[in-house]
Amino acid sequence: MGVIRPARPALEDLVPYEAKDIDAEVYLHANENPADLPGEVLDRLASRIREIGFNRYPDPLSNGLRERLAEANGLERDNVLVGNGGDELIFDLMLAWGGPGRAMLDMPPTFSMYAIDASVSGTGYVPVPRMAADFAVDEEAVLERASQGGVDIVVVSNPNNPTGNLVPETFIIDLLNATDALVLVDEAYFEFSRHTMRPHMDRHENLVILRTFSKAFSMAGLRVGYLLAQPLVIRELMKVRQPYSVDRVAQAVAKMVFQERAAFEAGIRDIIRRRDVLLHGLSSLPDVRVFPTEANFVMFRVEHASAVWRDLLHEHSVLVRDFSRTPGLEDCLRVTVGAEAENARFLAAMDEILASRRAANHFGASAKARRHEDE
Repeated sequence: MGVIRPARPALEDLVPYEAKDIDAEVYLHANENPADLPGEVLDRLASRIREIGFNRYPDPLSNGLRERLAEANGLERDNVLVGNGGDELIFDLMLAWGGPGRAMLDMPPTFSMYAIDASVSGTGYVPVPRMAADFAVDEEAVLERASQGGVDIVVVSNPNNPTGNLVPETFIIDLLNATDALVLVDEAYFEFSRHTMRPHMDRHENLVILRTFSKAFSMAGLRVGYLLAQPLVIRELMKVRQPYSVDRVAQAVAKMVFQERAAFEAGIRDIIRRRDVLLHGLSSLPDVRVFPTEANFVMFRVEHASAVWRDLLHEHSVLVRDFSRTPGLEDCLRVTVGAEAENARFLAAMDEILASRRAANHFGASAKARRHEDE
């Protein structure tokens, strides 16, 4: 019987990113848009589905979409690269600017794929942890480490996933000036924060901006992301990217969605409004600490968070994201802003769970006091 050779030793201790398929009635765990594509976009797509040509390979560089993205951002097509979601583009950056003998500077807690892709590509990992109190970037420590050299990629999630907070624009500018490393600013939640580094691209050759169609534009089910960067950066990334990685359907839908992006504005504003309601509702619950956010999700801390997560799922069929075992995020859960009814169901469930815990604690304390009196 044949024996298979082992995989690379570098992968032995690597824990894969596993998006578990958990059954629930309310999904508030993946930062998805709760609304599907607008009806007018779906109608147009249905009328064009026969024109896509499933038997032909897609445009390998998604040039039609690149041109629309470039025009909207005041750039040329050579400044834009489209990928199979932001995930593919992050990995491409690690392949082109990382690898053995190179290093990535990260600011955890943040999006876990940065560290995973660094490990998979053999890129050294240089973490500069965020402040424990409020997840703010330790600006002085980051700038000092970046200025020392020996770093080839710096990743800034802005707003940061999973904490939701922004870093100051002045810090990113200082960072761009402090290093010749490629500085990736991940703006996956740009449509909710309205903060972008795009105006600074002309003056900073090492600035790269990442965005996605998955969040604000309801396309998580079709993987499309894009980079904005200088042409020399795009040319190097083209050397390592997978050919035909964005299929014809995804390209067609993304072009249509971006052309009709004004149709999403009301929904984006509504998500921001519901985010504020969610923040207020969580803040009114005792024993819950809520963190400010500029994205479509809310991070909060609650005692015994993992048990609260289980109660939400098993007793109320509401699924949120459990970060309670992530270093720096102990006892933290993240909830996506859902539809109004979904948010209301989540808040009611949280209120019931915490009230039940307070009652149990009060009963336990009373019983203990009675036993003490009997003694």
